[in-house]
Amino acid sequence: MLVFCIGTISASAQLQQGDSVSSAEAIPGSIKGKIIDQTGNLVSGAEVTLTRADQSPGDQVQTGDDGQFSFFNVSPGDFTITVTADGFASQSVSATLHSGEVVAVPQITLSVATEKTEVRVSVSPVEIAEIQIKEQEKQRVFGIIPNFYVTYEPNPAPLNTRQKMRLAWRSNLDPLTFAGVGFVTGIEQAENAFSGYGQGAAGYGKRFGASYADVAISTFLGSAVLPAVFRQDPRYFYQGTGSTRSRLWHAVKSSFMCRGDNGHWGPNYSNVGGALATGAISNLYYPSSDRNGVALTFETAFIRIGESAGANIFQEFVIRKLTPGLSHRPASDSQN
Repeated sequence: MLVFCIGTISASAQLQQGDSVSSAEAIPGSIKGKIIDQTGNLVSGAEVTLTRADQSPGDQVQTGDDGQFSFFNVSPGDFTITVTADGFASQSVSATLHSGEVVAVPQITLSVATEKTEVRVSVSPVEIAEIQIKEQEKQRVFGIIPNFYVTYEPNPAPLNTRQKMRLAWRSNLDPLTFAGVGFVTGIEQAENAFSGYGQGAAGYGKRFGASYADVAISTFLGSAVLPAVFRQDPRYFYQGTGSTRSRLWHAVKSSFMCRGDNGHWGPNYSNVGGALATGAISNLYYPSSDRNGVALTFETAFIRIGESAGANIFQEFVIRKLTPGLSHRPASDSQN
C-alpha cells in the first residue's frame, strides 16, 4: 500500500514538472526595429504589419518620429514583418521568435517606389492625312509628271480644308502643269482654235492664259473650294482589284460620284459643280466670237467631266505602273 502511494506521488510530481517546462517554452516575447530611407533619414508614420506562420490575425503599428516600432506579448514562432509607406516600395523581413526572447530585427531601409508610367501616343486624322499627302506629292509619272490627286492607300484619312487648298496650289504651280498647258496651247494655235485670239506670240499668249485659267479655276473650285463646302474628297481612290469591268465602272463613276469626308460615297457635287462654274467663268475671257453663253458653259463643263473620266481610267489601269515607288503600297479594296 505504501509503494502505491509513493508511485502516485512520484507520477504527480513528474506531471507538474512537465507542465512547468512546457509553460516555460511558451513565454511571449517582443519584436522591435527601426525604419530608414535610402538617404539614412528616419521614416515616421510607416505601417508595420506583423504576421505569424500559424496564420493568426496580424498586428499592425506605425513607426514613431524616431522611425522605430515595437510589438509586445508576441507568441514564439516564425514571423514576418512587412513595412509600407507612401512613396516607398514595401519591404519584408522574416525571422523566428523564441520563448521569452526580445528580437531586434535588422534595420529596414525603404527604397523609393518606381512608378510605372504608361504613355499612349495617339495620332489625329489630320496628322495621318498630312503624312499621306507628303507621299502623294512624291507621286510622279515617269518620276516627272505630277500625280497628286490619286491615293493608293486602302483607307486614307480625310483631308481638311487647308490640306485640300494645299494640294490645289501644289498642282497648279507645278512646272509640269505649265508645260502641259503650253503643249495644249500649241495644238490650239496650230488648229487656230478660238480664232478670235489671232496668231503669233500674242495669240499664243492669250490661248495659254485661257487654257491655264481653265485648269487653275477648275482645280481650285473642283478640288479645293467645293470639296471644302460639300465635305468631299477630291482625290481618285484607286481600286486596283476586281474584274476589269468593275474597275472600269469605278473609274467612270468617280467622275460624278465621290467619297465624302465621312467615308460614304455620294454625288460628286464638287467635280460637276466645278466644271460648270469653270465653263461659266470662261465666258469672261474667251473671245467674244466664241462666247455663246450657256452653250460654252456646258460645253466646257462636259469637256472637263469627260477629261476627268478619261484620266480616272488611265489612273486605274496605267498610271500606277508608270509611277515609281508605289510597288510597296497595297491596293485598296473595291469601293462601293
